[in-house]
Amino acid sequence: MQKMTEDDWLAPLRERLLIPDDTLAAFVVGSAARGWNNPRSDYDIYLVSNSPYEAGTSEDLPVPLEPPTVSVEVFYAHEKRWEVKYWLEAHIDQMFAKVSWEAYERGTVAGNVLAPIEELTLARIGNCLPLIGADWVDDRQRRLAETAFRSFVIARSLGEADMFVEDALGQMEAGDLASATLSARLAFGHAVDALLEGEGEFGSHQPKWRANRFKAASPKVLSYDEYWAVETMQAYDPVDPRPWIRDVLARCQDIAMRVDVS
Repeated sequence: MQKMTEDDWLAPLRERLLIPDDTLAAFVVGSAARGWNNPRSDYDIYLVSNSPYEAGTSEDLPVPLEPPTVSVEVFYAHEKRWEVKYWLEAHIDQMFAKVSWEAYERGTVAGNVLAPIEELTLARIGNCLPLIGADWVDDRQRRLAETAFRSFVIARSLGEADMFVEDALGQMEAGDLASATLSARLAFGHAVDALLEGEGEFGSHQPKWRANRFKAASPKVLSYDEYWAVETMQAYDPVDPRPWIRDVLARCQDIAMRVDVS
């Protein structure tokens, strides 16, 4: 797949007058920014400015911020679907404030801190391809690393993993092995997400990229082959799934003990 230049990315936006005059930063996010895209992948771009984007062709996406919407432009170019989100700098600052160390030390419930779109946005800032305003992006990446974002998402993932471990144990005791199997799989996914988040690989709301995130993080606690064997249920015996369920739950608890939340 041919590597796109900065001009390749910006030209379709300029042709459609989609770059506001007060743009502070523009950057590619998602799979294309990380080299994980394929011929069917969409292209996602974030633009950041100080004033709301207003155009008759855009749609408003609700966000739990002020103002409570983000404008989105969608178009097709070069046989690709392009999606451009227009964030305000104030939006980004509000998200940073939600994951401050002060908020973390107050004991704010981790799962209630960020909506999925907010968490995904912060995760993408950490792994993006700057097109405009590289200094702005560098500054926000530095500031993000100084927040409690990592600790919040790890705590959230570990909490979810623990909940599904308890579900699986109860379901197995009741003889509901099908449900216990599904709960064990969910517990493992959340535990691995916590492990990857501990290594700075965020994005747990998009499990389709978990294997790629695992390869990028390369954690010492668990090898990729071990991870993939569980993810694909290679040792699962449908006749008696109890040993597989117990092994998966033990792995989840071992991971939880090894991940540093702070």
